[in-house]
Amino acid sequence: SEGQFAMRRLTLFLFVLVVGPLVWLLITHPNTPLPRAWNPTEPLRVDDPVTPLSVFKLDWIAEDGAACFAALRQAGAAVTQLPDLEQSPVCHIRDRVSLRGIGEIVMDPLETRCGTALRLVMWLRHSVEPAATRVFDQPVARLRHLSSYNCRAIRTPSGAGASMSTHATADAVDIAGVDLADGTQLSLIRDWGTGAERHDFWRAARDGGCVWFETALGPEYNRLHADHFHFQSSGWRTCR
Repeated sequence: SEGQFAMRRLTLFLFVLVVGPLVWLLITHPNTPLPRAWNPTEPLRVDDPVTPLSVFKLDWIAEDGAACFAALRQAGAAVTQLPDLEQSPVCHIRDRVSLRGIGEIVMDPLETRCGTALRLVMWLRHSVEPAATRVFDQPVARLRHLSSYNCRAIRTPSGAGASMSTHATADAVDIAGVDLADGTQLSLIRDWGTGAERHDFWRAARDGGCVWFETALGPEYNRLHADHFHFQSSGWRTCR
């Protein structure tokens, strides 16, 4: 009845009115028992356990240059802040950094936006490293990339598109391979669809890219991505 429905709404309102402040106090109290990874008021730390809040925290901090750089430094990333690059209104790197590795993983210097670097570090720490340990029982030693910033239009199988690529603002990064600690080189173009172990690793790496980036494209997308994963910070959660 309408009376019962109204009573339920009133009960819900009173519940929120009473419980809401208690929940907020629990979250914000200096001695809260809530782990920081589960606390929405605590900023992202790369080494925190992954929770349903992790992506939300990443999306928030990736757009704050100072907080983003602090998170990279706190995680032990080899990273340097650089002045913004303004090549043109459509080609630029804002919140520009140079990333050279994270932990024991090294890479050729990657000039990119801080948010792209932070997403890449989250991918390495929480997707690539666990996959390498699970599949090969050893860590990753080197990441091989094909750069991030490139002032160009988007590429299509029929040629250059009308829109600028997300590489033009360093909101994307292309990944070609990794080296394991024993020197084994894993190459996406060689390994995808071949041996079960290597393909298993790369599929797990692609799926992880779908978590930490808004768009993740690889060999299953089209022939232009046969040799690399294209990870970008914007899009509609495309995962192929």
